[in-house]
Amino acid sequence: MDLVAYVDAAPRSGETVAGREFRQVPGGKGANQALAAARAGGDVVFLGAVGDDAFGTQLRTNLVDSGVEVSGLRLVPGTSGVAHIVVDGTGANSIIFVSGANKTVTDVTEEDVALLEGSAALLLQLELPMEGVVAAARAGRAAGVPTVLTPAPARELPGELLDLVDLIVPNQHEAAAITGESEPEAALEALLRRVPEAIITLGEEGSLYGRRGEEPIRVAARAVTAVDTTAAGDTFCGAFVVARAEGYAPADALRFASTASSLAVQRHGASTSMPTRAEIDAALEADRA
Repeated sequence: MDLVAYVDAAPRSGETVAGREFRQVPGGKGANQALAAARAGGDVVFLGAVGDDAFGTQLRTNLVDSGVEVSGLRLVPGTSGVAHIVVDGTGANSIIFVSGANKTVTDVTEEDVALLEGSAALLLQLELPMEGVVAAARAGRAAGVPTVLTPAPARELPGELLDLVDLIVPNQHEAAAITGESEPEAALEALLRRVPEAIITLGEEGSLYGRRGEEPIRVAARAVTAVDTTAAGDTFCGAFVVARAEGYAPADALRFASTASSLAVQRHGASTSMPTRAEIDAALEADRA
């Protein structure tokens, strides 16, 4: 659950500032990406866990209401995951994440594997214990399902996990942390030495895509006025995976995902900001006009 405070300027260490607004919004990187994919037209099954608290009930309901299949969403004793988010006057955010029920997802069950089989993609994030992420990637590889990894929150990535990833989608800061390269082009080259495909999202600078043995593709971002960048990256990833599953060429999939993200940042919140397929298609059509 995202607990979001809106301020003119984020507080420095030891400082107290007055906020303009507070919102409680269902979130979590996995749920955000699942919702983004479902709203972009995907058929989505969610694997994960929530606690037996009030937040857990709300999070499950939010997924169901958005058309996400939740038979793989475990209910465990204790609290659900929460994030404390501060959004400043420019729309930039800082986030503190507390795992809660997420920390119990350390493996995959036979039921999880059955839900995974036949899928077009397995989309993973790092708000779960690393052993759970690796177990899911192993199951994806065994089932012949391409694995897409959003390496956030940023942390050291085991070699085994990278060996199982087909596409990695970090933002510019995460790519630099993983590779030690601050320039996106150099970071992309370094990532492609470890995984077959990579996308680096660059915020208002667009996105950079690469596949081994091919020339990189850069797609510009749409020019919009952002009010809240929370879940912009999650919206991009969810929409991109849907576009690729539908057979879009990489450049077209990047434009589809970028358009979805540009619509999301013009609205407040995480799951509440994500556009529908009709909205994405209408914006793409307007850009072509």
